Amino acid sequence: MAKKGSAEERDLVHKLWEKNFAAMRAPASGGATKRPLPDVLAGNGKIYLAIEVKTTTKDKIYIDSPQIDALIEFCDIFGAFPFLGIKFKYTKWLFLSPEKIDRTRNNNYKIEKYVALETGLELDEIIGIDKQVKF
Repeated sequence: MAKKGSAEERDLVHKLWEKNFAAMRAPASGGATKRPLPDVLAGNGKIYLAIEVKTTTKDKIYIDSPQIDALIEFCDIFGAFPFLGIKFKYTKWLFLSPEKIDRTRNNNYKIEKYVALETGLELDEIIGIDKQVKF
């Protein structure tokens, strides 16, 4: 699973570079440090993004609240916009800000594919190029 996740992170970094954002995978994300680091960090001098990347072949993703809390903490210190970058199988990248993600009874996070498809933002939207109209 980690191999697939790192491949998706590299894909996202490549897409951000194509959009003229300097981007990198955080080398110590995923538990190698106790510091709150996102999976991907990107910026263009005007917009800074910190992205926690999640991929799945299922129709929903569960995320422990400490991961999202760490993303928000990092963004508060760094001055970046926090996003959860989600890649469901056979879909394009979708991005959700933490406040738009449903909570479980245990106060963790849950994203269902249909919700992400309805409310998630596309890459051009989070980098300020385009706005999609959601119906």
